[in-house]
Parts: sequence; structure tokens; C-alpha cells
Amino acid sequence: MQRRSFLAASAATLAAPAVFAQGSNGKLTPLKFTLDFRINGQTSPFFLALAKGYYKDEGLDVSIDTGAGSVASITRIASGVYQLGLGDISSLVEFNAQNPGTPMVQAVYQYYNRAPFVIIGRKDRGVTGDFKSLAGKKVAAAAVESTRRAWPMVARKQGMRGDAFQWQTTDFSARDNVMVRGDVDAATYFHDSAVSLFARMKPEELSVLKYADAGVNLYGNAILASSNLIAQNPKVVAAFLRASNRAIVETFANPAPSIAAMRQREPILDEKIELERWGITAQYVGAADTRGHGLGDIKKLTLEQQVDEVADVFDLKVKPASDAIFNTSMLPSRSERSLPKA
Repeated sequence: MQRRSFLAASAATLAAPAVFAQGSNGKLTPLKFTLDFRINGQTSPFFLALAKGYYKDEGLDVSIDTGAGSVASITRIASGVYQLGLGDISSLVEFNAQNPGTPMVQAVYQYYNRAPFVIIGRKDRGVTGDFKSLAGKKVAAAAVESTRRAWPMVARKQGMRGDAFQWQTTDFSARDNVMVRGDVDAATYFHDSAVSLFARMKPEELSVLKYADAGVNLYGNAILASSNLIAQNPKVVAAFLRASNRAIVETFANPAPSIAAMRQREPILDEKIELERWGITAQYVGAADTRGHGLGDIKKLTLEQQVDEVADVFDLKVKPASDAIFNTSMLPSRSERSLPKA
């Protein structure tokens, strides 16, 4: 499978991020936060924190913008246009490998404790719960997409060839359509992004193949921060994480207020669908590991294994240290990051 480079930006082309100092005399510190994609139930806790004034309580004036993928989030932060954002850990590993030295961007809070990567196939086309059933099929995916790029890791775990099936490059917005029409046999998704497909096809007509079930233990999207901001004002980063974590914990206890807060920004979104979306998101944000170490944290060994896997699959010339990828020093206290009891 031919490797594509999605992180071509180099350190030399990236401007130095601006330094932000915590507000004094009652003034709020401005922070720009970029999502990885569109506004929907997946990221609704951040809008709850905004609507309920949790960021203001921490002395922050936070603005939240839509994103264009993890690569865009990382480069936005590295360039200094944004100070914080959501982005995929594997993409961050590749970015840091291509820009060696002092990291420009680090993960500071693990949002998806497991990457929600899935391939969803049509049963009437012979796709079952076995990844090997994808052999010889047509699989739709966007050209720049984490689930597609991580496929070689699954192929190796499953003893399959990387080119076992044919990729059908499809825009994100057309993916559901080609599935419903039967133009393809399967498609890649973030699991929680597939609720739009589930609304158009019956669940019993589909097979959901989870990368995690294939033994691929990958951390997914994390809250990322400018290393400049971390060095100059770690208290600002810690404040953002406290406010966000507070809203995430509350969303686990009752997602309805978060969905309502998100719909203040995007009123066209359907409440029922977005609640369903959060229900899937919660399975990955609050994965099994979080019961042990709490929301936002990681296991260093798991991250090191992910770095090794990404470096091997994408033939990285430099393998970043795990400490350069993730900085846990600004996480809220362990007691604050506990999942609410069911």
C-alpha cells in the first residue's frame, strides 16, 4: 500500500505561537480551540463548558471553531493560529517525527481512550464480523482519513494483505450515499459518525468491524496544546482542562444538557440522533482503562506501543519519545476525572 504524507508542514514554515498570559484585573485570557471536524454530539461537552460558563469561571475566554481533520488541527496549533484543539494521537506521532526536536504540539488530555475506528459493511455483500470477509470488496473512505490510514495495522494483526480490498476514495459527505446505493460494499467511519448511516439502513443489515476488536489498541483524538503555551503558561492549559473535564464528567451523568448546549450553536442538528451519537462516543471516551486511571490519562506502555506501530507502518525515520507526544502534568486531579457511577 503506497504511503501518503499528510503532514508535510515543516518547522521552518510554522510561525512561533503567541504567548498568552493569564488575565489580571478581571480580564479573561483568550484561547482559540479547534475541533477536529464538524460540531455534533461527539464534542458536545465542550459546548456545555462554554454555555455553563466553566471556562469563564477559570478566567478563560474560549472560542470554539470547526475543524478539517486531525492534520489540520495539529498544523493550526503549531502555527500559533490556535492554542488548543482536538487531534489524533497517531497523526501527532507522525507530525513530531517529521518535525524533530522540541515538540511544537503535545497531547494534554486523552479524549478518546480508544480510537473509534471501524469499517462498516453490508451483510448482503458478504461482509460479516470477520475482517477477512472484506477481501476482494470495495471500501469507501476519504483520502485523508485516520481510519483508512490505520488499516495496515489491522491487516498485520489479522494476517491479511494491506491491499486485500480496493479503496474507493469518497468525500465524507458522500460516504452514506454510496453505502445506501450499494456502490461499495463497505466504508470506513469513526463509529460515532456512523449514526447518519444507521438512520438510513437497518442495523441488522450492517456489520460493524471495530479496529479495537482486531487487537489494535490505539489512542484516538486527544486535547492538544501548543508547546509554547505549555511552557509559558501551563496554568492556562490546566484551567482549560479542568473546565472541559468538568463538562465531560457531567455529560456522562446526563448528556441531554450538553446536546442542548451544542444545538444552541447548531440548531439544525437532531437531538435524538446526537444523543445516539454521544452514546457511541461515550464507549470510547470512557473505555475500560478509564476505570483504572480516570478520564484524560493514558498508560505509558500503550502509548509507547502505538508510537512503535505508527513508526513501523509509516516508515518514520525518527521515532518520537512518548514523553514528547503526551504531557500529563496539567491534568485535573484523579478524583475529578472519575467516571460517574452507572
